[in-house]
Amino acid sequence: MPLIVDNIQSGYTSDINVLRGVSLKVEDGEVTVVLGPNGSGKSTLLKTIYGYLKPTRGRIMLDDTDITGRKPYEMLKLGIAYVSQEKGIFSKLTVEENLKTGLWIYRRDKNMIHEKLNEIYERFPLLESRRREKATFLSGGQQRMLQIAKALLANPRYILMDEPSTGLSPVAVEEVFKIIKTLKQEGRSILLVEQNVRKAITVADYVYIIELGQNKVSGSREEMEDKLAEILGIWGFRR
Repeated sequence: MPLIVDNIQSGYTSDINVLRGVSLKVEDGEVTVVLGPNGSGKSTLLKTIYGYLKPTRGRIMLDDTDITGRKPYEMLKLGIAYVSQEKGIFSKLTVEENLKTGLWIYRRDKNMIHEKLNEIYERFPLLESRRREKATFLSGGQQRMLQIAKALLANPRYILMDEPSTGLSPVAVEEVFKIIKTLKQEGRSILLVEQNVRKAITVADYVYIIELGQNKVSGSREEMEDKLAEILGIWGFRR
């Protein structure tokens, strides 16, 4: 069943809505991309879905169940993970210690913790090779990899990603989008907010553009590729 956002209004204060009636649908096993100029409400949308912000109107549905306003830890239990724009890692902890902070739901099961860590190390050998190093010594791309790895520890069905390419080198950007493609091939559903329009469209199944907190236009990857020059020209997105 899809993850559905229906006419959501939300903001950071009770009297000002950043989102003013945004709707979208994330189909099973697909990458849904949200584009828009700075300040359009893209990050606010993800924070509202994940429960960091409470909407003033509208609904968020998963498997025909209304999950509007659920707290982040409840969202994780429902199979929804969130990769924030800020690198959500602890710089003074080692790579493995950071990963263990994402295993709190298994805190009473040491065997499961060991199993989950091994799964991550098989997927990301670089993290295993640097597991005893402090996260502060990782490159920007490696820190983003660690952040995505933490999100995967709970084996989520849906992953919300907020501009994962921000601040990364071109090589690191390629690696991040390679990871996204792999997750899609595994059948995971991804809601991706990005400013790198060209890269985002290459992995998208469906694209929504929002402006001033409202839906502007939407369409399949093929439809949006035809409008790429117009999108880049009007809003000055990163090329």
